[in-house]
Amino acid sequence: MRKLYFLLPGTTGRFACGGLWAELKTFQLAQQICSAEVVTYRQREVDKPFLADVLKQSDLKNAIFMVSWGFDVPKLVSQLKSLQVVYHAHSAEYGFKLPSAMPIITVSRHTLGYWGQKSPHALLYYLPNQISDEFYDRHLDRDIDVLVQARKSSDYLLKELIPALRSRCRVTVIDSFVEDLPGLFNRSRLYLYDSAQYWAEQGVTEGFGLQPMEALACGCQVFSSVNGGLADYLDPGFNCHKIAGYAQAYDVERILHVLQDCNNAPLPESFFAEHRTEKILSRLTVILNEINHFFDFTQKPCEPIEPLTSTRLMGLKLKRNWNKLKKRFG
Repeated sequence: MRKLYFLLPGTTGRFACGGLWAELKTFQLAQQICSAEVVTYRQREVDKPFLADVLKQSDLKNAIFMVSWGFDVPKLVSQLKSLQVVYHAHSAEYGFKLPSAMPIITVSRHTLGYWGQKSPHALLYYLPNQISDEFYDRHLDRDIDVLVQARKSSDYLLKELIPALRSRCRVTVIDSFVEDLPGLFNRSRLYLYDSAQYWAEQGVTEGFGLQPMEALACGCQVFSSVNGGLADYLDPGFNCHKIAGYAQAYDVERILHVLQDCNNAPLPESFFAEHRTEKILSRLTVILNEINHFFDFTQKPCEPIEPLTSTRLMGLKLKRNWNKLKKRFG
């Protein structure tokens, strides 16, 4: 297999976020299949190569560049246009287009469907994010009734719902990095997540939403928004509850009812199997084999499928309308 270069703006400081951790997990899995290396392109780091230096190498036809940082993708694609590039798509709706010669690996079926429409002639693959093995129910005493992580949370959640709950139950709001997130989830009975406002402000979609699934894996009950990639696995009324449901008073009533219900059984491990290491590694092996075969094929001269440009779509619509008119009056 060709060597994989995972392109990241940086891995420390302001670049530290959920998307970075998810990409690094994929990188670590890829290392079990082929040669792989993290390359930074904005921030130079002592222990990692820098993209400008890597591009000076002479054997890049034997490499694949994995791009993932949404807002940086158009610039990177332009910079790497003569090389073999794969887009690892987390969120959707960034607005850019990609050539059909660029395979796309998506982390959710939501994003898969977006690129299936946006780039219909590209190779598309589904590789859900990995839920690390340390996220499991330890069956401990839970001293936190309601847990919230402030980042990505809506104004409604932080300024209205949480204040209304504080006098009724034990609420913990986290607004900094958590060293032992599995441990914190195992101390919590219920986890609240409401990211719809955050992603609407960003103008893109929730790519996957790791935290609600990690909380579920640790035995928490979850109240969550169901936007973007969250709809891949959240099923309100069956494995979670929809947050921000009609009125604050109704949310409070439902949350207190769940906290008082002693029959809230955790989800079976089979629910998480698709997202555990063994399954992800198996899927990634298939995907990387197919992508390597594809890049072998692209070395041969051939004519790509005609793209669905705006001009061509307009012509197709005019042709369809003209045929309808001929059928009606002919």
